[in-house]
Amino acid sequence: MFEEASEVFDNMFKSSFPLTFIVFIPAVLILVSPLPAEAAHEFTVYRMQQYDLQGQPYGTRNAILNTEARTVEAEVLSRRCVIMRLADFSYDKYQKALRQSAGAVVIILPKNMSAVPQDIVQQFMELEPEMLATETIVPVYFAMEDDELISIYTQTLTSSSSQGSLSAAEVLLHTATANGFQMVTSGAQSKAISDWAITSLEGRLAGVGGEDLPTIVVVAHYDSFGVAPWLSYGADSNGSGVSMLLELARLFSKLYTYKRTHAAYNLLFFLSGGGKFNYQGTKRWLEDNLDHTDSSLLQDNVAFVLCLDSLGNGDSLHLHVSKPPKEGTPQYFLLKELETVVTSQYPEVKFSMVHKKINLADDMLAWEHERFGIRRLPAFTLSHLPSHRLPQRSSIMDVRSVFPSSRHGAGEPPAGPHVDVKKLSRNTKMVAEALARVIYNLTEKGAPGDLQIFTEQMQVQEEQLSAVVDWLTAQPRAAQLVDKDSSVVSTLEYHLGRYLKDVKRHYVKADKRDPEFVFYDQLKQTMNAYRVKPAIFDLLLAVCIAAYLGMMYLAIQNFGVLYSVVRKITQPKTKTH
Repeated sequence: MFEEASEVFDNMFKSSFPLTFIVFIPAVLILVSPLPAEAAHEFTVYRMQQYDLQGQPYGTRNAILNTEARTVEAEVLSRRCVIMRLADFSYDKYQKALRQSAGAVVIILPKNMSAVPQDIVQQFMELEPEMLATETIVPVYFAMEDDELISIYTQTLTSSSSQGSLSAAEVLLHTATANGFQMVTSGAQSKAISDWAITSLEGRLAGVGGEDLPTIVVVAHYDSFGVAPWLSYGADSNGSGVSMLLELARLFSKLYTYKRTHAAYNLLFFLSGGGKFNYQGTKRWLEDNLDHTDSSLLQDNVAFVLCLDSLGNGDSLHLHVSKPPKEGTPQYFLLKELETVVTSQYPEVKFSMVHKKINLADDMLAWEHERFGIRRLPAFTLSHLPSHRLPQRSSIMDVRSVFPSSRHGAGEPPAGPHVDVKKLSRNTKMVAEALARVIYNLTEKGAPGDLQIFTEQMQVQEEQLSAVVDWLTAQPRAAQLVDKDSSVVSTLEYHLGRYLKDVKRHYVKADKRDPEFVFYDQLKQTMNAYRVKPAIFDLLLAVCIAAYLGMMYLAIQNFGVLYSVVRKITQPKTKTH
């Protein structure tokens, strides 16, 4: 009976080869098919800057990511997502990933920036401009660390580091059996944003005593900048300048309320947008006021323009000028009054004038006052920074630090740029006192240098300064994120409207034919880390399946012979007498 069954199966499989696969392949696929990839973690990532300025592209040009994770310690980084922690980040490692055509770079940042050691903060701030200096096709993302992301990094680091010390066979076996992570972004490819409007705000306090009154202009740009727009909070640069401008508007609006202290100066306050993009808002505002209208305070008698930039820290003040003021001019009087106030009331502060000519050959202007200088308006910038080249002016490390930090000793400042509200309040009072001495001509009237105008009910409100800085640094203010409907713009407009008259908006849009600036979207995305086997595991699995199917096919094709052999082996031996 078994012989007959053997012949039946043998004939059936030999005569119907497709039937063989119909019977066996589904069973094999069901048994060996891998489980779907497991989503190990979902987290938010922030893409590096992507913009064009005056036809020159900057930043990363790609946004799509779907590749396996590695750390920079791995030998091969091509088409891999290279994960780095800020503590281990260096420009050489970053360049290694770019040279090997990595699929992407993800830099993990600590939750508390103020807890990062000073040397790491300083190093990263110096690298940010270099990262943005040239464009790259490799997507570069930043992510805030959490327990799951650190676990993914640790596992990936262990896998990447072990490969360098193993033999080829061990590497192959380790690669095939190890678990990996596939990093996938949910967004689409980035594209240029059309019709983006940069918004600026102005308001004024009109002087009394005639028609052709001199005008003092106070300016601060409100936008922030850093290597990643969604992480650019700009506490010192230029949240401190904005908060000082609003406080000056409040103080002088009180003085201008009373007839006895209503001065013969027009005060014009301007909050500019696009400051970090070559002061585009200021440029358009000047064009509108000087070229496209017949009546403007900027066309008449401008005493000087005072730009406020990075004034929230330090024990020094620098008046940056493109041309030293001539003796007897209003700008010269301000310089002397600042020196008087500092010397008489704040001897601990070092005050100096820094002269730098405007270099029109540079792609970027150094300070905002240079926009006014190009249009032949007397202007200067007041800052605690001695140079425009210092990296903290354009860094994601410029955040609102909370004092004191658990990491810092008593009296020791936190790492990186930050705003010290007490020093911001002191600087605001110095500027207010100097402006008042110019406006009311106090020196010529014989007023002593230690005379303080802003005291008691008129004193600088430190709580108000702190509240404005806290609000400004509670959200990123990169120019690509602050549109005309933004709460940042509407709130600033509201505060100006509380103190000033004729508050209005000014918009600037890029020219469609020859745009000076172009912004791109997809700056914030969701990234998924899927736990997967490496690609070589699929290859080895396919080889095993093919070998199994081959063996099964040979066994079926030779079922009769196999059956005979098995029968002979298993048949009991008969005893011979």
